[in-house]
Amino acid sequence: MIMIMMDIITINCKGDEPVTTLFTLAEANALIPFVKLEIETLQGIKQKYREKNDELQLLKAYFRKHQPPAGRDPFFTLECEMDFLQMEGNTILKSFELKGAQLKDIDSGLVDFPAILNGHEVLLCWKQGEDCITHYHGRDDGFAGRKKLAED
Repeated sequence: MIMIMMDIITINCKGDEPVTTLFTLAEANALIPFVKLEIETLQGIKQKYREKNDELQLLKAYFRKHQPPAGRDPFFTLECEMDFLQMEGNTILKSFELKGAQLKDIDSGLVDFPAILNGHEVLLCWKQGEDCITHYHGRDDGFAGRKKLAED
């Protein structure tokens, strides 16, 4: 089944196969401001999670040597904060999935957008720091196989 939604083609495969959204270059570039914001948010969440985890490990090491306060879980608040960060991050990851974009790496801010180029299925490739999408690669080529898009 093929549905056209806001000029973005969505191919809904039978069974449990994933839904593939195909973007034009203009459509993918239109999402870049949102993608930039979501990447930066994810990077911040990831950093906060690491800091909370480091703090939790130090706290656990301390309480292996010392008696925790009676009737109180000394880890509860940190663990709740970490759970919340994880939920927040998962919500953003789901947002990528729902848009049809493929987040490849949070740290480098690497995102692919499935597309058809010259009759072939490719991935339009954007990396944090780039103003717009200027490269693509084959589905199995990865970032190392990036090629510059031909200019019109």
